[in-house]
This record gives sequence, C-alpha cells and structure tokens, in this order.
Amino acid sequence: MIRFYYHPTPNPIKVALFLEEAGLPYEAVPVDTSKGEQHRPAFRKINPNGKLPAIVDTDGPGSQNARVFDSTAILLYLAEKTDRFLGTAVDRPELLSWLMFLGTGLGPFSGQAVHFQYAAPDGLDYAVNRYRREIERHYQVLNDHLENRSFIVGDDYTIADMSAWGWLDRAPRIMKGADTPLVRWPNLTRFMALMNARPAVARARAVMTTHIFKTEMDEHALRALYPSNFPA
Repeated sequence: MIRFYYHPTPNPIKVALFLEEAGLPYEAVPVDTSKGEQHRPAFRKINPNGKLPAIVDTDGPGSQNARVFDSTAILLYLAEKTDRFLGTAVDRPELLSWLMFLGTGLGPFSGQAVHFQYAAPDGLDYAVNRYRREIERHYQVLNDHLENRSFIVGDDYTIADMSAWGWLDRAPRIMKGADTPLVRWPNLTRFMALMNARPAVARARAVMTTHIFKTEMDEHALRALYPSNFPA
C-alpha cells in the first residue's frame, strides 16, 4: 500500500496521476500547507524538507516501509517499482535529462513566478520579469522539442510527460493576465490536449478535490508557507 501525502498543487498531482495510471492501491493523506501541517514532527519524519508530495510505501524494498520525497524521486521510484512508464533502456539518458530539466528548471521557475506575482510585496518588478521570462524560455525549449512528437521521451507515454503536465496545467496562473497562456507554444497546447484526454487525468484531478483545504492567505498561512520570511 502507498500512503500518498498531498496538497492540491502541481507536484503532488503528478504523483496522483501516476498512481491512477498504474492502478496502484493507495491512501491519499491530505496535508494542509496553509495551516502549517507540513511542519508537524510526524510529517517531518517522512519529509525532513517539509514539502509535498511524499509517499510511504509499506511494501518497500525488503518488505520494509520506504519513504520517498520530491515528486521526481517519487515518479522514478514508482516507475521502477512497477516497471511502467520508463520508456526503453535506450530512452534512459533522455528520460533522466528531461526529468531534471522539469524538476530543476520548469518546476522551480514556475513556483517562483507564482510567488512573485501573487504573494510577494508590490514593487518587485525585476523579480516578476525574471521568472516570467524564464518560464517563457522553458516553455520554448519544451515546445521546440515536441515538434513532430507526441511524447517527450521516445515513442511512448512516460513519467516525463506526467511531470511536464503537472506544471503546464497551471499555466493560466503562472502566466498571470494571459487569457490563453499557451497560445504562443502550439506544441505545448497539442501536448496538453493529448494529456487531458487521458481518463487517469480526470481521476487525478478528482483526488485533489476530496478534502477541503484552507484558502485564506492570512498571516498564519504566510508564516506556514514562507517561514524563512519570518525569522524566529
């Protein structure tokens, strides 16, 4: 059994998508980050970094409980555990390269773009521009790569596609003020239409709606989400 700790944000929904695609038995455990539940000692034992997602596999290696945190690590772990969505052996270098591109580039820059557009104090125009331009650059790199391709790696659907989908799905929020945020990148638009047609995508979205999370961005939420901004 997989215990899947989540908040309804881009990185956890990637893992929900894998679990639904693979048909693995799992328990979805909500962790409300706006309430600071990610900082509780019990959760820090699962992820010392206090971030979502995380999983505990009660049937890990040697039949021991295995904790895994960070969405890229979780996708790799589950793909290797099930031997699914990894592509071929020949695809492995490309798979790892694109997973790192997404996990260290597109994801973090998207998160920072959201932060500086919605949560940071007014007047930080340089930071807003910096992260928006980097998102656009990452979108272009991926758009160019997807020319005449259905999937990111090889000829089949892999965890790289799941990883990309998680953040591209939030383009309307990341590209604040854009009515059609991916219109400049037709291959990304086509890719997202292909992904959104998968039945497991609808099931993964449904998982994110099974718990009511705090939405008020009050001082308690700001302290929970950005503790380094509030020195003790």
